[in-house]
Amino acid sequence: MTPTTPRAMGYRMPAEWEPHEATWLAWPHDPITWPDRVAQVEEIFLDFCEALAPHERVELLVKDENLLASVPKRLRARGVDEGRVRLHLVPTADSWIRDYGPIFLTRPGGPEPRLAATDWIFNAWGGKYDALLPDDDIPQRVRHLFPAGTPLFEPGIVMEGGSLDVNGAGTVLTTEQCLLNKNRNPKLSREDIEGYLRDYLGVSKVLWLGDGIEGDDTDGHVDDITRFVAPRKVVTVIEEDETDANHAPLAANLARLKEMTDQDGRRLDVATLPMPDFVGDEEGRLPASYANFYIANNVVLAPVFGHDADAEAVDVLKKLFPTRRIVPINCEPLVWGFGAIHCVTQQQPKV
Repeated sequence: MTPTTPRAMGYRMPAEWEPHEATWLAWPHDPITWPDRVAQVEEIFLDFCEALAPHERVELLVKDENLLASVPKRLRARGVDEGRVRLHLVPTADSWIRDYGPIFLTRPGGPEPRLAATDWIFNAWGGKYDALLPDDDIPQRVRHLFPAGTPLFEPGIVMEGGSLDVNGAGTVLTTEQCLLNKNRNPKLSREDIEGYLRDYLGVSKVLWLGDGIEGDDTDGHVDDITRFVAPRKVVTVIEEDETDANHAPLAANLARLKEMTDQDGRRLDVATLPMPDFVGDEEGRLPASYANFYIANNVVLAPVFGHDADAEAVDVLKKLFPTRRIVPINCEPLVWGFGAIHCVTQQQPKV
């Protein structure tokens, strides 16, 4: 019988620090997501392009012909090489391509095609935002932009890219709050979900953390709390203030990590990042986190928020990524949409 799952065919999801062919972005436009801040968020996306283009190609989805004409002018004004940012007329409801976009896989030692992609069901984080449900079909609508022959696998279950973080060697990190939430796949057990992760990410071990941070409308995405930074090393956010709502869940996750092992049974090496001060207003807290960084070729895009802890967080990242330049980007306007840098980026690995 011909193997039908990515894992059976030799594919795996590479770690984010492995070489990229490109970064995928979807240009921001929704005033409901970013009330009175769309212009500021557009400038942040220009920051992304300026930082990424010298090191890897950017595949940028734009919603209409006006943006197709105006964005290149703004990139030129920043001195960005036009040939490094490819614009595509692909309407999107919003910019969270990490969660609704394709997740790429590779099999570098296997036969052609060596690149593949997966198209999971996107239900707008448990059905919270009906207006964003049309982004579920983005992987199908952009597949013509993949290299010729790239297969697109459909697991048939709800999953978002921000809920997963892999070390590229067989281990994936996720959270119980998100993947076991009844608003995602209520008929699937923990064991069922682990089976899908193994088959469609090419992993052999699933590590479960507990809850995410306060204000996170994704129900605890792991990319706001804990990230692999090397095959056996993770960095996790902690909150020192015992009166803060984030203190207990983040301390519990840290305790779990200290007991966890990788796919080969080796203990994880655990580093820590601080949390920023409160970001939000009288209506509630926003999910601002220094863990929502993005690892690209030669650079790491790091969210900062104009807080005292920014410098400490950047210093930690410099030590964790000594061969990459850390690029701090003020994400206070961006996080009003309930996400930061990692949430709006998706890597296409080099094969």
